[in-house]
Amino acid sequence: MKLNYKRTIFVGFAFFLICAFWQAYDNTIPLILTNKFGMSQTWSGLIMALDNVLALFMLPLFGALSDRTKSKRGRRTPYILFGTIVAVCAFIGLSLVDAAQLKQISSVSGIDDPASMEAIYDKAAELDSEILSPDGSTFKLQDKYTKEEFVAIKSTIPSGNSSGAATITNPDYTQYVAPARQAVVKSITSDNRGNLTIFIILLLVTLVAMSTFRSPAVALMPDVTIKPLRSKANAIINLMGSAGGIIVLALGIVFGTSALKNSLMGYTPYFVVIAAIMIVSLVIFMLTVKEPKFVAEMHEQSLRYGIVEEDCDSPGTSKKLTPAERRSLIFIMASIVLWFMGYNAVTSKYSVYASSILHKDYNLTLILAQAAAIVSYLPVGIIASKVGRKKTILAGVVMLATSFAVAAFMRSESPTMLMNAMFALAGIGWATINVNSFPMVVEMCAGCDVGRYTGYYYTASMAAQVITPIISGFLMDKLGMLTLFPYAAIFAGAAFFTMLNVKHGDSRPESKKGLEALEDLD
Repeated sequence: MKLNYKRTIFVGFAFFLICAFWQAYDNTIPLILTNKFGMSQTWSGLIMALDNVLALFMLPLFGALSDRTKSKRGRRTPYILFGTIVAVCAFIGLSLVDAAQLKQISSVSGIDDPASMEAIYDKAAELDSEILSPDGSTFKLQDKYTKEEFVAIKSTIPSGNSSGAATITNPDYTQYVAPARQAVVKSITSDNRGNLTIFIILLLVTLVAMSTFRSPAVALMPDVTIKPLRSKANAIINLMGSAGGIIVLALGIVFGTSALKNSLMGYTPYFVVIAAIMIVSLVIFMLTVKEPKFVAEMHEQSLRYGIVEEDCDSPGTSKKLTPAERRSLIFIMASIVLWFMGYNAVTSKYSVYASSILHKDYNLTLILAQAAAIVSYLPVGIIASKVGRKKTILAGVVMLATSFAVAAFMRSESPTMLMNAMFALAGIGWATINVNSFPMVVEMCAGCDVGRYTGYYYTASMAAQVITPIISGFLMDKLGMLTLFPYAAIFAGAAFFTMLNVKHGDSRPESKKGLEALEDLD
């Protein structure tokens, strides 16, 4: 009994393009909303949660629809094809609206530009309102600085030491200039909401399109993989997803998306490259994945090993859960909600947090986390097949909560090695959770219900992602940005206790006879 790694990699190209999109989305959309449209963290969180509100309904709906779909290309492939094409077109449209908004705020968009600084000061003085700084304090710009003092503030200052970079981010710039500009941009946007309206409409189109094929794309793996090998296969799928994320983060470094000097950059070239990656991935997927053939071969393999797979064309093939199984399903869904509450709070706000608090390149630290995850995926899948999915997930939850707890004490002057180590630990912990949680959910269902249970999984994760950007954004607005990592650590830690109550869905090694027992020894 061996996993067809080549086939699984090709299947994983659907998840590769999904993760490439979400990495770009999570990193750039919060920056566009706050820097270009002047939104608060609370309102930015609300916008970031819109896709997850849609996903609460769309993912189970399209998961179930794909279960019942019959086409020459299979049950899942048509959704992946059409959803990707629509999402790519709308995504490029977002970058064009972003460029139009940048033109609208051009009078205050210059970094270290005296004319822009003067315009910010004058318009902030006209507003005569309290401005919120990243540490949670408020100030009136005209009470804090004269115009000459304000214009003299630069984004970077000499580092003051012989080692490391020659310059560092000026804390006065992130503490006072950036919030003042954001307040002014908010005022400009309020006077002309056209670009914002079009941006939100295109964002909704993009996110609806992505929601139509996420469940079918993920459900395809168990469709073509026999049950005992699904943790290993899911490791490959997640590895492909992480590879997509890393490529996007590397592109972020190339384009300088995290650089303070580019905080008001135009994103059109960057978005076009991301869209091209999605299209190329789709082409590879369409040319290599023959879904009906792969599904038939999976059923043949299951029969050979005595694994029961249901005939989806026969009535009454859905499996009814026992009370104990239903209880386990509820607790694993609760666990999914809790660890996504912690994890997504960080991913949706980290680009802003890193710029304002850590003064670090968020692309680089996220690459470290993704690289650690990639290295971990295959070993984690193998470990889970030996010790069980539940124990492996519990270890991952401990790693994730620990990394967030330590990160809560980190500042711009914290040792870089410690910071990198914590992000790597978070990546390993998240890989450990991610590889095993989805297979635990679909292990409880009949083969014909994989799409529906995939929808359940994503409903739980998306429910968390609806709530957490709003709550974390509200806390960051009211108490300061330093609340982000303590918030994440608390929710990740709580998932440990709900996961203890999950008693079903663990991997069940299949017994082998004769020479079959030697298959896994080479």
